[in-house]
Amino acid sequence: MPATTAAHASSIANSLLEPVNADLTVGKADDAISRLSSSLAANPADAEAHNLLCRVYYQEERWDEAIHECETAVRLMPQESKYHLWLGRADGEKADKIHSIKAYGLAKKVRDEFERAVQLDGANVDALSDLGEFYTAAPGIVGGGKQKAQNVAQTLERYGPAQAHQLKGRLAEKDKNLTLAETEFKAAVEASNQSADAWMALASFYSRHRHSDQMLAALHAGIDADAKATKPHGAALVDGASLLNRNNLEPQLAIQLLKLYLASPNKSAETPAFQVHAQLSRLLEQQGDHEGAQQQIAAAAALAREYHPKIA
Repeated sequence: MPATTAAHASSIANSLLEPVNADLTVGKADDAISRLSSSLAANPADAEAHNLLCRVYYQEERWDEAIHECETAVRLMPQESKYHLWLGRADGEKADKIHSIKAYGLAKKVRDEFERAVQLDGANVDALSDLGEFYTAAPGIVGGGKQKAQNVAQTLERYGPAQAHQLKGRLAEKDKNLTLAETEFKAAVEASNQSADAWMALASFYSRHRHSDQMLAALHAGIDADAKATKPHGAALVDGASLLNRNNLEPQLAIQLLKLYLASPNKSAETPAFQVHAQLSRLLEQQGDHEGAQQQIAAAAALAREYHPKIA
């Protein structure tokens, strides 16, 4: 195919997928699947469409379907870093949900995909962060290791200083050096220019170690940072609500945070609206608002009818 024709075809494909990206961001899973199914029927070799479909299934926690689509994207375009990253993420989620020897095989596949993503794009902060987290959490038998994680943290310092500090914080936690861990998570807040996300990561650290007062202080700082952000009412509010719910604290504030996010134009594909509707439903039910809970269940189903979250 001549270069001009190929470029034109690529432009057409990208324009067709733009609405899908919008659907993904606001959590319209059913609409995204419908668009992508039509697009792939016409062009089954479209790697980006397969990757986007993988990401929709990932949002819906349909791990097998997500893995299939991501594997197809990787096969069609093996040199694309983000496709390997999303395949590793999908494999990782499935590995977390199964309790058998198969989990070890999947964990090695996760490692391979994250490593490949970094090899293909050494500046991919998301891939570096996920690889560092894997090395920190995984046992040596499947390729984890402290030194490997430290090496990733060193690389991250150049491309994502805040993420580098958070990874160092996780490493210090694993070594039970909580003083150093706290220092690193606080350094991440400063490196991120006091971002809401970094405040919530610090709050999560305090939550893991049952320091409720410090957790609440960091969480409220995160809420304030979100309110001052260029794009307020983002996904950090959902993280804050989750922390409050996990610690059985301030349920009305948690409800308010989720409602602010759902009303916001600044949603994130990593925090799809239908998941937040389901989370809000559970909170309202706990507070005795059965009608409100049912409304949120209906709102989630209207966006993603195949989403059936497992209640912990």
